[in-house]
Amino acid sequence: MTAGIRQPQNLSRKLLKPASVLTQSTRRALAIPTAPSSKLTIGIRREDSARIWERRCPLTPVAVESLVHEDNVDVLIQDCDRRVFPVDQYIKAGARIHSTLEPAHIVLGIKETPLNELVTSPLVPPWATGSGSLVPRTHLMFSHTTKGQPYNMELLSRFLRQDPQRHLSPRLIDYELLTGRDGKRTVAFGWFAGVAGALESLSALAHAHLELGVASPFLHTPRPHTHASLPSLRAALRTIGQEIIDDGTPKSLGPFVIGLTGNGNVSQGVLSILEELPIIKVAVKDLPTLVSSPDTDLHKVYLVHAFPDEYLSRLDGGQYDRAHYYERPSLYKSDFATRVAPYLTLFLNGVGWLPEFPRLMTNDALTTALTRAAEVGRARFGTIGDISCDVQGGLEFMPGASTISEPFFKHRPSTLPAHLPGVQIMSVDILPSSLPLDASQHFCGVLMPYLQALIKEYRGEPAEPEYSEALKMATVARYGQLQGKHTWLSEPVEKWRLSSTAAAQSKSAVKKKKVLMLGSGMVAGPAVRELCKRSDIELVVGSDSSAEAENLIRGLPNASACLLNVADGEKISRLIEGADVVVSLLPVAFHPSVAELCIQHGKHLVTASYISPAMRALNDRAASANVLLLNEIGLDPGIDHCSALSLLRQLRKENKRVLSFTSFCGGLPAPEASDVPLGYKFSWSPRGVLNATLNGARFKLDGEVRGIPGEKLLSNYFPDVPISNVLKLEGLANRDSLPYADTYDLGTLDSLRTVLRGTLRYPGFADLVHSFKAIGLLDADPSSYILPRSWSDLARLALGNRIHERIPEDSQSFKSALSAVVPDQRHDHVLEALEWCGLAPSRHAPQDLPPLPAKPLVPIDLLTIALAHKLKYNPGERDLVLLSHEIVAQPLSIPGEAQPEHTEVYTSSLVAYGTSSVSAMSKCVGLPVAFATLAVLDGKVVGRGVQGPTEEALYQAVLDGLEEGGLAMKEGIRKGCGMEARLNDGLRTTRVMG
Repeated sequence: MTAGIRQPQNLSRKLLKPASVLTQSTRRALAIPTAPSSKLTIGIRREDSARIWERRCPLTPVAVESLVHEDNVDVLIQDCDRRVFPVDQYIKAGARIHSTLEPAHIVLGIKETPLNELVTSPLVPPWATGSGSLVPRTHLMFSHTTKGQPYNMELLSRFLRQDPQRHLSPRLIDYELLTGRDGKRTVAFGWFAGVAGALESLSALAHAHLELGVASPFLHTPRPHTHASLPSLRAALRTIGQEIIDDGTPKSLGPFVIGLTGNGNVSQGVLSILEELPIIKVAVKDLPTLVSSPDTDLHKVYLVHAFPDEYLSRLDGGQYDRAHYYERPSLYKSDFATRVAPYLTLFLNGVGWLPEFPRLMTNDALTTALTRAAEVGRARFGTIGDISCDVQGGLEFMPGASTISEPFFKHRPSTLPAHLPGVQIMSVDILPSSLPLDASQHFCGVLMPYLQALIKEYRGEPAEPEYSEALKMATVARYGQLQGKHTWLSEPVEKWRLSSTAAAQSKSAVKKKKVLMLGSGMVAGPAVRELCKRSDIELVVGSDSSAEAENLIRGLPNASACLLNVADGEKISRLIEGADVVVSLLPVAFHPSVAELCIQHGKHLVTASYISPAMRALNDRAASANVLLLNEIGLDPGIDHCSALSLLRQLRKENKRVLSFTSFCGGLPAPEASDVPLGYKFSWSPRGVLNATLNGARFKLDGEVRGIPGEKLLSNYFPDVPISNVLKLEGLANRDSLPYADTYDLGTLDSLRTVLRGTLRYPGFADLVHSFKAIGLLDADPSSYILPRSWSDLARLALGNRIHERIPEDSQSFKSALSAVVPDQRHDHVLEALEWCGLAPSRHAPQDLPPLPAKPLVPIDLLTIALAHKLKYNPGERDLVLLSHEIVAQPLSIPGEAQPEHTEVYTSSLVAYGTSSVSAMSKCVGLPVAFATLAVLDGKVVGRGVQGPTEEALYQAVLDGLEEGGLAMKEGIRKGCGMEARLNDGLRTTRVMG
């Protein structure tokens, strides 16, 4: 612990004393129904199972031991293996396991109780002597109802009644309202939220900077849940602080300025953890000079702690006065968007908000802030840590809470003009849960005096007035009625009742739109979840794996699974007949037959795959049947089309002429997961990845039309694709780029210097796969069937087929034969890769490979099976999607081709990382499919026949949906030349080497 702002006092560390271990059978024996007790009973809830990171507990085992043995209280606890304290410790302390807590007079949890677990019935009093009298129970929680939050009005309504028995309705006490004599909150996790929120926000900021091509020192910011203690977190942040002192922050980002609001426990926690950095505190008035001065020291981190008198102003022109503000808040407005926000690198919001007070920033204020931020400098006001997590509260544009699993997201309010970027928001609503031990100890310590006062109230004994009065003031509902200052909540509760009634009536009246999804593979999950957000949609997932399909629809009431064999045309036909739109995520070879059935039944089809010749041949029949066969709406193709068309539309509006169009896209392992042969792991179809390396390509580069046959693609690649300042990348030309001059309306091919679309890989991919191809591992000809006895025979047998010789089984013979097809400079690397994959003769038996197929297969199919296992993502590993367009353009008013100083280079890029729960590839393929499907269902797409996403209404709907989901394209512009010459030079080099 550093000097300065102190950590809240916690209970004794004896809370950590070891508990005796109980067997499962013993625990089950203790979890028996509990008969009504004459003793006062307290129940400790388990938190909502959907909150996977919620490990806090309101009472520690030591506190329970005190309640049981000193206060003569029965304590029940719901079993939960996720709590920071094992349930065995509570049992040892004297608690008993109970599944529902129905016998409990006082029920304690942290967050709001799930509606299906809320017990509201009265129960026998602690003094019961058989008289039959009943008393209401009391619930204590952070209810998130006191601001009229619509999403919890149903919860609040459960505490309200109008009938004669309303006096037996439960009492709701909200921890957030418990205060001391000074009016300040006492039972809170705010300090811990501040610590965790600062760390999560710095981590989110580093990710945003990485997307801009800048690696900042905060890339190594420790996430709170990854360390066991606060001292460990402080030490890690201190290391980053020393790095800044030594090396400074990136010059391209300018001075690193953190803005903080609030003066309560949250902001004190923020200030405490930031002490580990080389902080220099500055005033609001000094921000413009600080950010604009070239002499500002970049070896410091600047902190502006903004107080209300610095950003609030009176509408009548008077001076800010705190007492007047709280008395007449409607006479004030916030100038935070102009005075503070544009100068910040990171904004940490620690101030709360009530409806009668002015918002810190409205949606319109965000537009103002971002407009001015763009004028101030790069990367200003791009990341916000809303530690207060007030949904649509003080920050009107904050749409919802994030999770510890995915702590930040990109957001773009509908009111934001198209030319302004969205903002990255960290808004985890359970930040203290990432510090569960320290937070629970502190919370229990400050809660206990109130709990003991409540116990005395139940027993009819006098309690300390300070705590008794505080409990009264913190009571939201009692005796079936809203209490004190909370009576105004009757209006939002009634609004909820009316809307829920209307929704129920509407639900029964509206005809469901039916979607059939064929396939349940790697990219299906995000599409399923996005489609099922719409209550007017019924989704059927048809798959040959019932386990996969059931897993996809788990927890989604408007989705069902169907076991389906793709060879069962009759069943597929029946399912298509009953759908409104069909989504095919099957392998591309199956799409035409599915499309045939869609035409037959008059149903629209959506796929993510390229338009194949067989699919294109169905155009006229589909158009005649008024059927849309929408293809190429995944990532590449898909998002690349949508983003390119959107950017080109803007350039046409600005009267610009395109000289060059270059686009690269790739799905890769995140850098930390890429240390494997090929530098690649599979986040989509392994066979599709290998097939793509066999396709021929045509493109125009730097004025010359080039054609590369499929057999030479891997030896004619781009060794350096300069789209990132952080990552070294190579590229392969992607199929035939020339038709995109027409598809994108770029102009005539003769008028364009470059039309090129390519695939991104890490360096070394092309050379290694080319060597695999030379060995024969990519052969798909029927004459190349082989049946290895062991995986280590695969490369030997494939190579034997290729050179038409039988190669002995020993490793030396294989090495010698390998030299005939692989150049000397690659020989050892290729051999090492084959041995790592378990596909070459070796002294060591292959590891982590599946059983060999029982029948002969072509080498590429066997290689697919092996690589799918060896190059799969392990738990916790992330993938990465990179998409980058570069368009060189000039004003139409300039005849001919302008000099570089008059040309402009426009870029549009997407950088997306996967998480522990969902891959970037699955999001980038599945979400466009879902958004396109919704657009088709809603009648936004007018085209018929075989189409790609070329309609403005369609591609804009997809881009808008992606931005809402945190997958926004980032656009930039600069003067000068594009990457054409660099690509051309690299291509010449590989041709010579090949």
